[in-house]
Amino acid sequence: MDLIIRNARLPHAPDAAPVDIGVADGRIVAIAPRLAGDGQAFDAGGQLACAGLVETHIHLDKTRIIDRCPPEDGRNANAVPRVAAVKHTFTEADVYRRASQTLENCIKFGTTRMRTHVELDGGVEMRSYDALETLRRDYAWAIEIELCVFPQEGLTNNPRSGELLIEALRRGAKVIGAAPNYDPDKSGQIRRIFELAREFGTDIDMHLDSGNSPDDMDIHLVCELTKQYGLEGRVAVGHGCKYSTLPPRDLSALAAKIADAGVAVTVLPATDLYMMGRNQTHSIQRGVANANVLVEHGVNCSISSNNILNPFTPLGDGNLIRIANMQANVCQVGEPQRLRECFMMLTERSAKLMNLKDYGLAVGNPADIVIFDATTPEQAVAEVRLPLACFKNGKQTVTRPRAELHKP
Repeated sequence: MDLIIRNARLPHAPDAAPVDIGVADGRIVAIAPRLAGDGQAFDAGGQLACAGLVETHIHLDKTRIIDRCPPEDGRNANAVPRVAAVKHTFTEADVYRRASQTLENCIKFGTTRMRTHVELDGGVEMRSYDALETLRRDYAWAIEIELCVFPQEGLTNNPRSGELLIEALRRGAKVIGAAPNYDPDKSGQIRRIFELAREFGTDIDMHLDSGNSPDDMDIHLVCELTKQYGLEGRVAVGHGCKYSTLPPRDLSALAAKIADAGVAVTVLPATDLYMMGRNQTHSIQRGVANANVLVEHGVNCSISSNNILNPFTPLGDGNLIRIANMQANVCQVGEPQRLRECFMMLTERSAKLMNLKDYGLAVGNPADIVIFDATTPEQAVAEVRLPLACFKNGKQTVTRPRAELHKP
C-alpha cells in the first residue's frame, strides 16, 4: 500500500471504533482496523473521514465581481442586470483568475467534486466556458469539475444563447441548465432544455422557482417532462424558494410528486436568504426551502453555495460546512440525526444528484479522503468544523493545522 490513513471514523458509523483506510495506486484497497503495511501513514487521530464534500451548484464564472458591479437600488437587488452590465469585461484570463481564487478556497474547505454552472449568451460568448475548461484541467490534481451550461438571460428571446448552448454541448459539456424566471416564455425554455438534453444525452440542472409566493411554480412541468423523457434520477433543480411558502400539507404533497418523478433539489441558503423577501421591509421571509423535510418525503437533496462575492450573494468563502450550518439555523434543524442528514447533503446525497458512481469510502473507489476536525457528521455541521487534511487519488492536497492556545 502507498498510504494508510489510520484511526479514522466513518460517517455512517461514527460511534464505532476507528478504522484504517489503505490506498494503492490512487484507489482504496482496504478498510479495516489495524491494517499492516509499510507505506506512508497519516494518523487521523479518531477524527471523521469522508470522501470529500460535493459542491453541486456554484457559479465560478461570475464569482468575485461585486467590486465592479453597479450598486443595489434600494430593496431591489437587480442581480441579473447588474451582472449583465459587466459581462463585457469578462476575459478568459479574468474569469480564470477569479474562479481559481474561489476554487482554491473550496478545495481548502474539503470539496473534492464540483458542478459549476456557466452562463452562455452574447455578452460573454464562450470566454467563461473556455476559462473554466482550462481551470477544470489545471486543478484535476485536487478536484473534479463538471460544467453545466445554461442561458441566464433568456433563451426563447435570445437566439445567440441557444447557439452557444449547442456549441458547448458539442464540445462535451455534460449537463445543461435553465433559468426560466428570466425568459418571457418560461415553459418554452424548459421544454427546449429537455429537448437538448435528449439530443445530446446530458443530465439537466435548472434554476427553478425563486420567488416570494407559491404562485406559478415550474416544478410541476419539470416533473411531468422528467417522466415523459425517462430522465428520472438525471434532473435536478436549484433554489426552490417558493417551496418555503407552502403550508406543511401542501409541501408534503409537492415533495411526494418531486420524489415520484425522480427529480433532485439543491437548496442554496446563502443566496436565497440574501435575495428573497425584497418585497418586504420588516418580518422578512427567509425563502429557504426545508431540505430536511423534502428528504423525509423521499426527495434527494443537496445543499450548495451558489454565488460567492457577486450581486446575487456578496458574501461567502467556499466553505460548504458553513453553508450547511446556515441551512440548519434557518430551518431550525437541531436534532443530531437531522444535522447528520445535512452533512449527507454535502456528501452522499450530492454525489447521487450528480450520478457519481465512484464516490464514497469503499474499496475500489478513488482515494478521495477528507479528515474533519470532528468525530461525527453532526458535530462538523453544528460547530462548523474544518478539514485537517485532504487527499485526492491518494495524494495529499491540503494540510490545515489546528489552532493552538498559548496560555500564560
